Amino acid sequence: MNHQTLYEQVRLATEELLFAAKLQEGDLLVVGCSSSEITGSKIGSDSNPEIAEDVFSGIHDVLEEKGVFLAAQCCEHLNRSLVVEASYAKAHDLEIVNAIPQPKAGGSFATAAYKGFEHPVLVETVHADAGLDIGATLIGMHLKRVVVPVRLSIKHIGEAILTAARTRPRYVGGVRAVYDKNLE
Repeated sequence: MNHQTLYEQVRLATEELLFAAKLQEGDLLVVGCSSSEITGSKIGSDSNPEIAEDVFSGIHDVLEEKGVFLAAQCCEHLNRSLVVEASYAKAHDLEIVNAIPQPKAGGSFATAAYKGFEHPVLVETVHADAGLDIGATLIGMHLKRVVVPVRLSIKHIGEAILTAARTRPRYVGGVRAVYDKNLE
């Protein structure tokens, strides 16, 4: 797989999602990524640190430009904990857990994030504003409660299926309620 092509695919997908989700500075994007699925292997069977670093760089570069935070989901061996910047965890009163992701225990993507963040920590859960799921890693538990699918121009990253989502506030009230279209 061409590293530059992979980087550009991920970068474009991230930019499209940020636009569709109307993410703003300080918002949180959760990403789950199977480097095994990207190469066409079964999830968890062929962890690839180089591919994970390309994916991390493509996402992180876009988010850094926009001031959006990244939560990198670990695999089930670390109970799908998330790598976040310590400043985000502190600002949102998130409980830090003790583990350092590795390619075979946490996954290559989470490992790349842990290495690429300024001050990485692991937390058990977040309530993200949007998400990218590369390879069916199941990020839904880390999104805010009302999730809306987002269709991107990119359908795959390598061989992995790409799924994107944004969130919106819940509608409350009933037939008489009036809703703010800017929040949809």
